[in-house]
Amino acid sequence: MTDVAGRTAFITGGANGIGLGIARALAGAGAKIALVDLDESALDAAKDELSKTAEVFAAKLDVRDRDAYAEVAREVELALGCVSILVNNAGVAGGASLDKLNYELWDWGVDINFNGVFNGVRNFVPGMMQREEGGHVVNTASSAGLVANASGVLYHATKFGVVGMSEAMQIELAPHGIGVTVLCPGPVATGIVERTRASQPKISREMSRAQLRAAFEKHDAMKQFLEQGASPDDVGQMVVEAVKTNQLHLHTCASVKDLVVTRHKAIMDAMPA
Repeated sequence: MTDVAGRTAFITGGANGIGLGIARALAGAGAKIALVDLDESALDAAKDELSKTAEVFAAKLDVRDRDAYAEVAREVELALGCVSILVNNAGVAGGASLDKLNYELWDWGVDINFNGVFNGVRNFVPGMMQREEGGHVVNTASSAGLVANASGVLYHATKFGVVGMSEAMQIELAPHGIGVTVLCPGPVATGIVERTRASQPKISREMSRAQLRAAFEKHDAMKQFLEQGASPDDVGQMVVEAVKTNQLHLHTCASVKDLVVTRHKAIMDAMPA
């Protein structure tokens, strides 16, 4: 897709962090913007800001709610026209160690980070394919979707899933002129850690004082790590360029490069001769 001007872009998690950075960049490139998020106050602020330069639709949406998603999708296309740029960005960073990872927490993370991506695909991609007017899908994964480190089983599982889904989609959608980008950001200065902590299900198993202290220390370390990363607006500009050039893999930095090289070498070394 060489030009996004005049296109309708639908962005989940679009009122904060990377989603808002992408919305700003797409609006600056001339796209019409549909934002959905759970944070109503942030949605109002984002709509007020972006409406100065673009046509904007905003609605509260939990990407896990398939009926609500279908209704919002209809409303968006009535208001702004057919969606041809889909940004499946909504996500959470929560999790727990395996001895505390219960069904409720697992289902919550999978439903947002993985099923939420498919819910976006299901609502918009068939229409893109039928219209044969091109389009682009951006799925936000993570560098944690490329190599396992210390982000936890739940987060890695969902983000590896998004990477695999995106690569398979690229093969299927290319003949229809629809591009796919899987965004695998390293550290980005967003508030995702705080928002996740406020919304994730509680771990039912009691924790000792030492375990609680370790959990809080890990939380603070992750927050500081992300604050030193790229700005959401810079990532947004990267995404727009990737859409225009039909770039499949998009990395915001090379922080996991050595780990990825080591992983792929191990895979290749394990292949039969």
